[in-house]
Amino acid sequence: MSTVIVIGAGIAGLAAARTLAEAGHRVTLIEARERVGGRIHTLPAVDGGLPVELGAEFIHGLPPELIDLVDEAGLTRFELEGDYRCYRQGRGIGPCDHRREVDQVFDQLSDLQLPNNSRDLNFHEFAVLRGFSREATAWASNYVEGFNAADADRISVLSLAKQQAAEDAISGDRLFRVVEGYAQLPAFLEQRFLEAGGELLLSAPVRSVDWQPGRVEVKTLGGRIFQASKAILTLPLGVLQAESVSFTPEPRILQAAAQLTMGPVARTVYEFDRGFWSKFPSLDGLSFLFAPQATPPTWWTTNPRPSSLLTGWMAGRRVRQVQMNELPETGLGTLAAFLNSAPSDLRPHLLRCHLHDWQLDPYSLGAYTYVPKGAIDASDELSVPVEATLFFAGEHTDTSGHWGTVHGALRSGYRAARQVLEVAG
Repeated sequence: MSTVIVIGAGIAGLAAARTLAEAGHRVTLIEARERVGGRIHTLPAVDGGLPVELGAEFIHGLPPELIDLVDEAGLTRFELEGDYRCYRQGRGIGPCDHRREVDQVFDQLSDLQLPNNSRDLNFHEFAVLRGFSREATAWASNYVEGFNAADADRISVLSLAKQQAAEDAISGDRLFRVVEGYAQLPAFLEQRFLEAGGELLLSAPVRSVDWQPGRVEVKTLGGRIFQASKAILTLPLGVLQAESVSFTPEPRILQAAAQLTMGPVARTVYEFDRGFWSKFPSLDGLSFLFAPQATPPTWWTTNPRPSSLLTGWMAGRRVRQVQMNELPETGLGTLAAFLNSAPSDLRPHLLRCHLHDWQLDPYSLGAYTYVPKGAIDASDELSVPVEATLFFAGEHTDTSGHWGTVHGALRSGYRAARQVLEVAG
């Protein structure tokens, strides 16, 4: 009988499994997909340059656990540089002259003091309370929804304050990319796990978890049964909430999972040939472009590293208003408008475009987690072991304010592994 079963080979599951296997435990890692990495999903680019990221893309700031792992794996990271520009109808692309006022909004989040400091608010309630201008509220809401995959009428301002403080502590305003592709990180963890004697099972969706203190039985869709004394569950929040995996008995901790929200994201990655970049020199030096009324409203390049890639991004409630299969063509029209051109001028330069619908992906059922008003303690509750037998990990269980990030997931995996080791003595 395996000592520990780890369900889910995303970054949290891999980190936990590797840690336990290297500590001498017998570990079985069960993954529903045919690959490891979860919501890290990398594809090679047509031109052989920087790879295409369809899931997690950025290293946000300098989180020590993630930076250490990237360095251990021998991977190369580079920092994004360039201008932040904004597009306004009739005025074209120009400086983001609203940024100072928006920065003030987030500065106030860093020093948040709510009435009695006990009542949570959603972001829009907070904006009204503080008397922010309509334009500052609109731009800040666009950022909140885009970054957190959230609804500004639902997201907890206490969670935003915690997130802001967490980002400030790691220089979270700096962004990095992995030159070799983010997927090389889970591949490295997989290699280390297997070298430590771990057992990995791919293409094996888990359907049930039967447990009692000190004993767990896990059944997969294919009918295989695994038994252990403990299990770490890194199932994404969307999968937990959809009850795709049944628990007998159902642990009360899942009530905390029900309080959180899995946010939606729509991302289209365009690969253009060299002629595109020389034809539109207005993109030179661009890092991020914001256009709240456009679809998609946020765009970025890989500046200063040259590549064929241009990414259009939208998140939060606006995702529900678009037809996902139409987004690549819609985005091409939006990009053409930015460039004062026509889609027919861009199409000959388009090598390929990519779209992955994480909302319909049965093994994620959403992009990543945000905390609704009133649910600030839910992730803390999810991080507590159940009868020293069930342990939960994943970005939705992060307790440090880094929900929705690779380093938040990584930390949770390490935390769950420590909890197992403490129980095992």
